[in-house]
Amino acid sequence: MAKAKKAAPKKAAKKAAPKKAAPKKAAPKKAAPKKAAKKAAPKKAAPKKAAKKAAPKKAKTKRKLNPALMQPLNIGDKLAAVVGNKPMPRSAIVKKLWEYFKKNGLQDSKNKRMINADATLKPLFGKDQVSMFDIGKIISKNVK
Repeated sequence: MAKAKKAAPKKAAKKAAPKKAAPKKAAPKKAAPKKAAKKAAPKKAAPKKAAKKAAPKKAKTKRKLNPALMQPLNIGDKLAAVVGNKPMPRSAIVKKLWEYFKKNGLQDSKNKRMINADATLKPLFGKDQVSMFDIGKIISKNVK
């Protein structure tokens, strides 16, 4: 079995050192005769650091797209009224929605994050105004 370690004895708290008497003030020194001001010696320039060698550049590879994101989705009837009824990927649906919002001036003038619904968008949104962050939820509900 392992032996239990004994607790180290606690050290006694240090006592405050007694205050020393203040040293006597020295008599004021006599002013030395003024001499011509010495010119400051020019400072030596710091040695230049060696330039770091750049690592050899790797050939840039083109970023691969996730094929699941490019999968065409079937569009529901309410959404088809705005973007068309052909199957298309989610990114294209979002792009078409924003084109529609900009073309018809549906972005709120005071709060640009809000999208105002017109007669076509009212059945899709279900209310008069929707946040731009809710558009993803709306798309998800209206695609298959």
